[in-house]
Amino acid sequence: MFGGGGGMDPRKMQKMMEQMGIDMKDIDAEEVIIRTSDEEFVFTDADVQLMEAQGQKTYQVVGEPESRERGESASDTADDSDEGGVVDADDVEIVTMRTGVDEDTAREALEANDGDLADAVDELE
Repeated sequence: MFGGGGGMDPRKMQKMMEQMGIDMKDIDAEEVIIRTSDEEFVFTDADVQLMEAQGQKTYQVVGEPESRERGESASDTADDSDEGGVVDADDVEIVTMRTGVDEDTAREALEANDGDLADAVDELE
């Protein structure tokens, strides 16, 4: 079994991690949002750490999230949006600039393609 002290000295742990090429740093995050197909987990006061090892980045989020249900379609979220749907105004502008169509046509194409810019542009070109 392991002998007593209840854990490793944090300075020794840091030194070992440096020797193995692992870099950790705190991130001063204001908000972290994790979206799934059904809901969003919103962390407004979370501790976030970034660990880099062998070219891989791992983020650790510690905190208590607020859970919110995600809408199923644009009509479900129409009351929550100034634009009447889930389409971002910047995306509408990008599609209009790229294809030369008016904003309503661009918005309809984005809504029909679940907000996918590339698919909306392909549909209109």
